[in-house]
Amino acid sequence: MLTNVERLHELMAQAELDAIIATSPENVTYTSGFWAMSQWIRRGPQAYVLWPAPSRGDSCLIVSSSALDLVADQNPWVRNIRRYEHFVVDRAPDTILNNVDQRQAMLHQLPDDADPLNALCTAIRGNGLDRARIAVDEFGLLPGYFEALQARLSACTLVRGFDLLRRCRALKTGEEIARLRRAAEIAENSIAAALRVARAGASEIDLARAFHEQTVREGGFPVLGCIGFGPRSAMVNVQPSGRKLQSNDVIRFDVGGRYQHYRADIARIAVLGEPSKKLSTYYHALHTGVRCAYDVVRPGAAASDIFLAVVNAVRSDGLPHYQRSHVGHGIGLDGYDVPALGPSSKDIVEEGMVLCVETPYYELGLWGLQVEDMLVVRHDGVESLMSTDGGLIAVTE
Repeated sequence: MLTNVERLHELMAQAELDAIIATSPENVTYTSGFWAMSQWIRRGPQAYVLWPAPSRGDSCLIVSSSALDLVADQNPWVRNIRRYEHFVVDRAPDTILNNVDQRQAMLHQLPDDADPLNALCTAIRGNGLDRARIAVDEFGLLPGYFEALQARLSACTLVRGFDLLRRCRALKTGEEIARLRRAAEIAENSIAAALRVARAGASEIDLARAFHEQTVREGGFPVLGCIGFGPRSAMVNVQPSGRKLQSNDVIRFDVGGRYQHYRADIARIAVLGEPSKKLSTYYHALHTGVRCAYDVVRPGAAASDIFLAVVNAVRSDGLPHYQRSHVGHGIGLDGYDVPALGPSSKDIVEEGMVLCVETPYYELGLWGLQVEDMLVVRHDGVESLMSTDGGLIAVTE
């Protein structure tokens, strides 16, 4: 199970909740183990998880009938399923079915609740929660659905619950950390694969192809692939183009795939040939900033204090005009989890958080530089998920 059950129940108790409903893709997967493909690839499809408080009934997964094949194949830990919408899957009477197809056939025999809100309301009433205080993750609902749900459950008190689930996801379980560790490892290996084709005349697309091929080869799925050369590396969201690698070009990687639904987000910088003095000086300062985070990130540390320490470290080590809106964020099922390491953040670092600590710098017309590591907050400090140290990488011409 991915869910940090103890933390979720603690947060629900603090908010005096009888149940919480997950609706957004990350929260549905987090609370059920079910990856609803349609939710992850386009806006609009509805899948929900009703998670009651202890002694208030069993969790229930609500999905479209067209997604029952995935439920049967993934076999999520939430066993109570409700389906909605008419969807036909034929079967010849003399066909022998394997285990997955047998489960799918059984799921199609469940009552059709017609629409997602009706299915959800039926599950709520079935658990005796028709007069309960329920938090609803509003982020995955279609416009008007929150109000429609309140109208159908007029005796319930509905409050918004996306933030509570997001705060719960901030503290990772051991299984989550293992997946994040592997995602980071795949990203580093994929950068190495891309650099193996980095030579004068190779294009950004050539490196991106090598990067993503390695990601897939190692069991990951491509998500983030900002790879830019020379002045294009200063484009914050650079997308690989046909631009050819030239002598003394910076190569900026801000990249990461997904492994078993968990994200990686790291940054590394290489240069073809000898780096200039300015590049070396600035990069050293940025690297110092990230290494500073390793010293100041502790359970109980304020995110805003971490921001100040990292920025000041960069400024004092060779980049005095350095400015940033943040120096990192949490990561997990979502690319940006709690906490936000920014100057006005109210977040407090806790043991079990997984952070991306970063110090990007962009100078138009010249290059973009960036160091970004993934680390786990432990009781006595941090544990790096990286196998490389983030130093400037020299590529031989």
